[in-house]
Amino acid sequence: MTAAAAVAVAAPPEAAPVLDLDARLALVGAVMDERITLAHLAVDVNTAHLPAADPLPEITAPPHLVPQPTPCPYTTPLATVLHQAQTRLQQNGWLRGQLRDEQGAACAIGHIRAVAANRGQADDACAVLLEAIRRGFPDAETIPSWQDAQTSPAPVILAFDRAAELAHTRNL
Repeated sequence: MTAAAAVAVAAPPEAAPVLDLDARLALVGAVMDERITLAHLAVDVNTAHLPAADPLPEITAPPHLVPQPTPCPYTTPLATVLHQAQTRLQQNGWLRGQLRDEQGAACAIGHIRAVAANRGQADDACAVLLEAIRRGFPDAETIPSWQDAQTSPAPVILAFDRAAELAHTRNL
């Protein structure tokens, strides 16, 4: 082997230039632009044979369904008042420490007074509710004191349920 041939074989290849971040981002951006252009062209070619279609119909959401209250299962007046008060409590909210607020929430007595036909019917419904409460909580002195001791409306709703059953069985 001659010396010139040895030199030609031993020459190192040229190193690739080092690119900074901006240059690499520019190259990747150019590659992505080319891909997007090709994809757009492919869609145009693949759909060229389709007849001109109407634009896609507007998709509308289904109408908002408002849950309807369950019909009262009781036929007696006091049981009906207690059931309506329970339903009203579930819909409008429950309060402790006050009769009503501006949003419609109320305590148990407030809901009974709101649905009762008169003061006497409200008093009778409260008496049945207190009796139902005392069956589960013998130390309860009054409806407000028992209710203010509760941490959620669940026991109050259950007490309304039991009181309505009690009034219905007594035919009140």
